[in-house]
This record gives sequence, C-alpha cells and structure tokens, in this order.
Amino acid sequence: MSLSNLSVQQLRKAANLKEQIDNLHKQLAAISSSTGVSAPSKPAKSVKGKMSAGHIAKIRAAQKLRWSKFRAGKSAAKTAAVKPGAAPKKKGTISAAGIARIKAAQKARWAAIKAAKAKPVAKPVKKARKKFTMSAAAKAKLSALAKARWAKVKATGKKKL
Repeated sequence: MSLSNLSVQQLRKAANLKEQIDNLHKQLAAISSSTGVSAPSKPAKSVKGKMSAGHIAKIRAAQKLRWSKFRAGKSAAKTAAVKPGAAPKKKGTISAAGIARIKAAQKARWAAIKAAKAKPVAKPVKKARKKFTMSAAAKAKLSALAKARWAKVKATGKKKL
C-alpha cells in the first residue's frame, strides 16, 4: 500500500506510532545503560516525521477528488436506470381492492381468535384423595410409645427429646 492512497487520519496514526516506537527505544537505552548492558545501536537522530501544511492540503484535495468521482458514478448509475422522459414509478402503493382483501382476511383471523377464546376449555377433573385417618388402635399405640419415651427421659433426669 503506498502512502498516497492513505487518508490523513491514517498518516497521522502512522506518525504517532513511529514517535511511540522512538520513545520506547530511548527508554530501553536508558534502562540498559544504567544496568551496564550495552544498548542496541541506533542511527543518528532524525527529524520528526511531521507533514507540512501544504502536503496535508494536497492529500485532502486528492481525497476529495476520489470521493467526488465515486459519488458522480453512483448518481450516473441511478439516472441511467430511469428511462428518459418517463415519470418515476411510484413504489409501495396498494389498490383499493387489495386493501379490502387485506382487511377482510384480518377480520376473519380476529373472529377465529375470539371464537377460540369464547369456548370454555374443559379441565380434567382430579380424583379427590381419600383423607388419611388413623384408627383408634394406632392412636393408642403411638400414645403408649410417647409416654414410654417421656418416662425414660424423666428417669434419667435429662431434658433431652
């Protein structure tokens, strides 16, 4: 990719990255010289890669020219599609008969939905469960067991259940 095809923003970003790399090299050299390790050799200090205002203006003009050619191509393609002397065709219009058909179909759909809601849906009847009842003998047996446990607790003198 050549530099002439880059936008101004891309060129500025590239220049900023170059400056960051140079700063990192300087920091590395400073660290390595303080520890006694020799720093990698670097070419003589160069002038910052700052573009002149005239060069930036040339780049902007070239970019504007590219966009104007692009936009001109789009508008030419649109006008070529339309026949000369013919009125542009309207889009998105529906005839009255078409609208009437749509309305009738919609009313039929809503009528079907409302009719389905009006019918009560029969829920299945659950069988009633028989209530659990304990016989008198079972109650007496449980009562006797409980009394025996309490008698044992009282005999040991502890209040533990």
